[in-house]
Amino acid sequence: MKKIAISAALAVAIATPGIAAIVKVDNTKSAVSITFKQMNVPVDAKFKKFSASIDYDAAKPEASKATVDIDVASFDLGDAEYNKEVLKKEWFNAAAFPKASFVSTSMKAGAAGKLDVTGKLSIKGKTVDVSFPLSIKKEGNNQVFDGSLPIKRLTFNIGEGEWKDTGMVADEVQIKFHVVTNP
Repeated sequence: MKKIAISAALAVAIATPGIAAIVKVDNTKSAVSITFKQMNVPVDAKFKKFSASIDYDAAKPEASKATVDIDVASFDLGDAEYNKEVLKKEWFNAAAFPKASFVSTSMKAGAAGKLDVTGKLSIKGKTVDVSFPLSIKKEGNNQVFDGSLPIKRLTFNIGEGEWKDTGMVADEVQIKFHVVTNP
């Protein structure tokens, strides 16, 4: 249950943009996580493996691009048994759908110095158009991208059969990402 929410979160986190050219993502400082509610209690999880290609131009944000691929099997709820459960067919179906992905289709300057990012989020064989605000700041020579994307897990068939009941695991999932890039 928890793993499904994390998968969605990771997919969104990877969708973050970078500097004036394709930049290297520092995976040791970057993170993709999700938060969802199980029995009305917030649960946090993360994806341990993801890759991103970011081409960000601050002078022309509309020319920027980002792609993110998340290794669904790297989903970590902090418990080996839960981690194993969420990879099953009812949840992420990692055997059939080992990757979640995000591909940007548009980036433009938004309110309060943020970027408005639009793209295609694919999880468990289902692709949906998504949009989210993205904060960008400079830390030394690095660019840092922070964002959050709310999704509905049932849109991606995460939690099939008896798990479609949102009384146990809420439909709402917040995907959070913190991506640090090096020039």
